[in-house]
Amino acid sequence: MTLELGADQARKVVLRAQGFLGAEGRKGGPGEMLRRLGAVQLDTISVLARSHELIAYARLGAVGRETVERAYWHNPPNAFEYWCHAACILPIEHWPHFEFRRRGFRARKFRWHEVPESVDKVLERVRAEGPVTTTDLGGAKNGGPWWDWSDVKIAVEWLLDIGEVVCTRRVGWRRVYDLAERVVPGELFGRETSDAEGITHLAGAAGRSLGVATRADLIDFLRLQGPHAALLDQALLDGSTGLVPVYVPEWPAARKGGANAYADPAALASEPRGRHRTTLLSPFDSLVWDRPRTARLFGFTHRLEAYVPKAKRVHGYFAMPVLAGGRLVGRVDPARDGNTLIARQVGLEPGVPRAKALEGVAEALWFAASWVGCDEVRVEQGRDPEVVHDLRAALTAAG
Repeated sequence: MTLELGADQARKVVLRAQGFLGAEGRKGGPGEMLRRLGAVQLDTISVLARSHELIAYARLGAVGRETVERAYWHNPPNAFEYWCHAACILPIEHWPHFEFRRRGFRARKFRWHEVPESVDKVLERVRAEGPVTTTDLGGAKNGGPWWDWSDVKIAVEWLLDIGEVVCTRRVGWRRVYDLAERVVPGELFGRETSDAEGITHLAGAAGRSLGVATRADLIDFLRLQGPHAALLDQALLDGSTGLVPVYVPEWPAARKGGANAYADPAALASEPRGRHRTTLLSPFDSLVWDRPRTARLFGFTHRLEAYVPKAKRVHGYFAMPVLAGGRLVGRVDPARDGNTLIARQVGLEPGVPRAKALEGVAEALWFAASWVGCDEVRVEQGRDPEVVHDLRAALTAAG
């Protein structure tokens, strides 16, 4: 008999698994947080801090940038950077299980650009001179637009794709590359896994990270296609992922008595309890990075507007959802001016009790100010002037 979960119960399981409900999500600092999440997405945009830092701050508070960086990239490495949901920081123990993706790149023999004939020479330079950046190797661009990569950049990124080199850390947001055989611990580097073994392992890790997930959620987490998606289906069917089928009546594609999602049995073993985190969320946080899943869990429609022309933006350049009481109650487009955190634009979600939403947004703003060393918070504008007025009052009361 498939276990039935109500939507509220499923959401609580998800929040606990993601580190936003109860004390478990704060144990072990950012290193253990990375292992629980399974993947932390990277992005070039930096508002208040880089997204991978915001993901740690949202769960752990103001732990310090260097502490976060050491947990992600250290010597020896605790993690590596590779393609999962997107470009992500991944626990180093997952290295063997991404062989299915490295194998796929090798079979394709190209990436976004044609792989240059100089690739072997670039590998030898990394072998002789590494760890190195593309600047050390001769530069990332040919002098044109950002996508006009130099042959060196194309070659070294291809070598990363196929697992010959690894990004050991970032300096000034530039990747630092070294030989995989020098960086990845020997017992992991030498381990061979089949496509089925890798996908089974990673799907289990993704399911534990997400708490409760549909097949589509797992596909999105790992960005699986074609034969790899079929391998996921087989692993879900035979139970080798370690996930169990569940039925959430409020979720799509449900039929009475059948399964429309999968869950970590350990997450179902006890009732999710404890204090809810109140925080701003990076749009690239794994709680909300999958837009259809976010709409299903929270009834919240989110769109990153960083690449939308300014005149057409609705919520702002880097609007961050506000999590409070286990709900997404609003959104804030933040900035910083000296020791002042600025809410350039704010909005509350319809259907959320106004007083609770204002209290949650005010608390989240002060919490975010503590991350980045600000001791003042200023609200500039919102689509509803009354919300701006009331939020300023709530900030004063909370501060």
